[in-house]
Amino acid sequence: MSGKIKVGISIGDVNGIGLEIIIKTLSESKVYDYCTPIVYGHTKVASFYRRLSNTSEFVFNVIGDASQAQHRKPNMINCWEEDVKLEPGIINATGGKYALLSLERATNDLLAGEIDVLVTAPINKENIQSETFHFPGHTEYLQERDNATDSLMFLVSDNIRVGVVTGHIPISQVSNSITADKILSKLKLMEASLRNDFWIRKPKIAVLGLNPHASDNGLIGDEEQKVIIPAIEEARNNGILAFGPYAADGFFASGAYKQFDAVLAMYHDQGLIPFKQIAFEDGINFTAGLSFVRTSPDHGTAYDIAGKNQASERSFREALFAALHIIRNRRENAELTENPLTHHKLTRDRD
Repeated sequence: MSGKIKVGISIGDVNGIGLEIIIKTLSESKVYDYCTPIVYGHTKVASFYRRLSNTSEFVFNVIGDASQAQHRKPNMINCWEEDVKLEPGIINATGGKYALLSLERATNDLLAGEIDVLVTAPINKENIQSETFHFPGHTEYLQERDNATDSLMFLVSDNIRVGVVTGHIPISQVSNSITADKILSKLKLMEASLRNDFWIRKPKIAVLGLNPHASDNGLIGDEEQKVIIPAIEEARNNGILAFGPYAADGFFASGAYKQFDAVLAMYHDQGLIPFKQIAFEDGINFTAGLSFVRTSPDHGTAYDIAGKNQASERSFREALFAALHIIRNRRENAELTENPLTHHKLTRDRD
């Protein structure tokens, strides 16, 4: 068996674009120079999307478990036995049921060490809800499975990195959910990820305000003065190079984000709207702060184009290669920590 990194891939909603972008990505021969992919789904579902994607020559190698994965082949583990009625573009319970079966099996193998990293195709956050999945999204589910006290939704591209303090919650709950302790926790996770996952030795982090104009010194809200500024000061006392708070609109419009290694936004849309505007096709979602590596494309199920062979695999491909990059950095960092005298490049900046 090859020593290449085993990439587990969950297929997401079976009525979305997940399998289309997976098949298109794995149809590129260069993928197999770097990893051994293992898709968690079912060959009959894959065959349906293979025909729709005009990739008739593409064939999955069916295996019983991850230990049987073959190098230079797209491997698939069948996660259920029954036939599935596929309805591309339709939001229904079927899409959620089989997305969860795929995710659960892949996560089990990830935690057991059977695969090295996880790349997740998009789910629908509504139809996947069940007795065993009661989370706003992948991030929260994987945090609980990892028994982690916190995690960071980290949107990453070559040009910009954005994390969020609050994730998938109603906007009406954002202000009450933001505390100095939570901001400090996210800053610690972000700074550690920038150093260990992206090899930036002294990362600079910009922190956004919550209110318009970052409150104009308290004229428009007081969260900046009471919560955000004290958190930034405490972060700096902990050796984190955090700056702000910055007014979000001018910060992105002026290109000020280019002066920083990452940006911490207060809530989901404050960070993700500018991120997707700047890096939609190249950006990926990375769950920082966990013991394992998980990435995903920065888009959703795209029901409007599901089954039409119109979906671009670009973000999914970037997510796959980002996972490989991060796991290699983590492994090298661990090796350098264990053997600091034999690896002089520890002192070298890397991004």
